Amino acid sequence: MSGSGKTTVSLGLMASLKRRGLTVAPFKVGPDFIDPGHHFRVTGRVSWNLDDWMLSASYNLACFQRAAAGSDVCIVEGVMGLYDGYDGNSETGSTARMAKLLNLPVVMVIDAAGMARSAAALLQGFENFDRGLQFAGVIFNNVASPGHLETLTAAISENVKVPCFGGIPKDSHIAIPERHLGLVTDAEHPLSNGHIRQLSDLVDEHIDVTGLLSQLEDHNPEPVCDRDAARDRKVRIGVARDKAFCFYYQDNLDLLENAGAEIIHFSPVEDHHLPEGLGGIYFGGGYPELFAEALSKNRAMLHQIGEKSRLGMPIYAECGGFMYLCDSLTDPDGRKFKMAGCFSFQTKMSKKLKALGYREITLTADTVIGKNGLVIRGHEFHYSTMDTKPLDELQTVFNVSNGSAGGKHSGGYQIHNTLGSYHHLHFGNCPGAADGFAAACRLYRRKRRRECGRGK
Repeated sequence: MSGSGKTTVSLGLMASLKRRGLTVAPFKVGPDFIDPGHHFRVTGRVSWNLDDWMLSASYNLACFQRAAAGSDVCIVEGVMGLYDGYDGNSETGSTARMAKLLNLPVVMVIDAAGMARSAAALLQGFENFDRGLQFAGVIFNNVASPGHLETLTAAISENVKVPCFGGIPKDSHIAIPERHLGLVTDAEHPLSNGHIRQLSDLVDEHIDVTGLLSQLEDHNPEPVCDRDAARDRKVRIGVARDKAFCFYYQDNLDLLENAGAEIIHFSPVEDHHLPEGLGGIYFGGGYPELFAEALSKNRAMLHQIGEKSRLGMPIYAECGGFMYLCDSLTDPDGRKFKMAGCFSFQTKMSKKLKALGYREITLTADTVIGKNGLVIRGHEFHYSTMDTKPLDELQTVFNVSNGSAGGKHSGGYQIHNTLGSYHHLHFGNCPGAADGFAAACRLYRRKRRRECGRGK
């Protein structure tokens, strides 16, 4: 369930299995950028997002099979509660739906704090709610003592089928720091080797890992052909990646490479110059509000980005990246900092959540990621607000459907060839978006070369 400690347990299992010499392939259900970073730190392998609302069944299966190849065991960390997803009327977007799609058994993680025999009633409900789901077992978290675990185990042994593989005691030393969007990112607070050893020790001491593995069937994914990169149509695309900007779906970057992009990372916090020879720039989300002072002081970078925008370079920005491209950003302490000024908006952090949920976007004009009418899915999650005083030449180019909440509104802003919004889009449900952005970047580079050739 949400808040039960499944990320800690998932990371601990990954660390324990890797310590045993096994190759672990990590995955995360749902639109999450933070947990996959910690998965990578523990396993050394990229963690892939799986989502059956944003992505088709065939795309999820292909992603899973490709990433699972060459591994000994796959661990898919769920999202929210087991049956929680897009809405209350269907299983769409839920961990349960993904488990059935991939034909994988579920290990429940239950916060047992203050719980005894009620654990059996809770598990019985989960076990009987969907008979099409396979359960491997349960792991309890926040167990008060060995006697508490014995009580829990005795309660479920007579009432449910799923076995118990152990219980994690309360241990604040293994907690990962959190903030408003979730856990602190791996880019800012990477798990130390000592922390990873602690996670592994905790699981090895309190979880029957051998028993858990014995409940799992061999899973031999069919080989999937690698995506063929369009190497004859290369264009350099700068991707902002540092402590302030680190929210990217690996699929988006891979699909851009498949469309002919050569991804060049740079840091708007540390670097004072953009990489040479870029055809475009991609700003993901992150925490620019926490590094607003450093971003604002890097005037050379802000000036270059503003200049490239005015020259018509394709620039695509999501959420935190969009805030960076606005005129100013007011941080959580109320301090206002100058940003790149590509958009005329003022953004300001709030203490309350302002938007959360899946979104379906229909383009209402030609943009740097596609033509008028293109439909692409993603999600929105932020605590900031912006004013509503755009310049006359600023286009609104998104028709936004608010997922299960219903209703539509406009959003997405484009000026010159700079496109920004609060939405995190997943190119996997519409590869044409990656193709469109790479094509726009190639067109810009050709145009600039011609102009330079004429002495401009």
